[in-house]
Parts: sequence; structure tokens; C-alpha cells
Amino acid sequence: MKWQHVKQTVSFKERLSAWAEQLREQAARLKPGLEREAKVRQADVAAHLDEWVNSRGLQPPK
Repeated sequence: MKWQHVKQTVSFKERLSAWAEQLREQAARLKPGLEREAKVRQADVAAHLDEWVNSRGLQPPK
């Protein structure tokens, strides 16, 4: 199996932000309930992922 390398033209941070916005838009169209809450939670996680990965406090696994 050979892996294909894809050159990203948009930064990881921008892609995460766009994904989070898509999830928020999807959640806004859903009726209140578990599915909507799950979409909102995913958006929140995406919004904070880049910040967490690049934080000074992040420690490597021991």
C-alpha cells in the first residue's frame, strides 16, 4: 500500500475553524436534543484543539 501525500493549502488552524463553523451551522438546523448537543460539543472540541496542542503546558507522554 502506498500513501499519497496531500499538500495542504490552508493551515490546520483555519481548517479546524472552518470545521467548527460547519458543525455549529449543522447544529443550528437540528431540533434540540442529543444529536444537536453532540454537534455543538464537536464544534467546541475543534475550536480548542489547536490551542491545546500548541500550549506551553502540554507535556509529552511518560
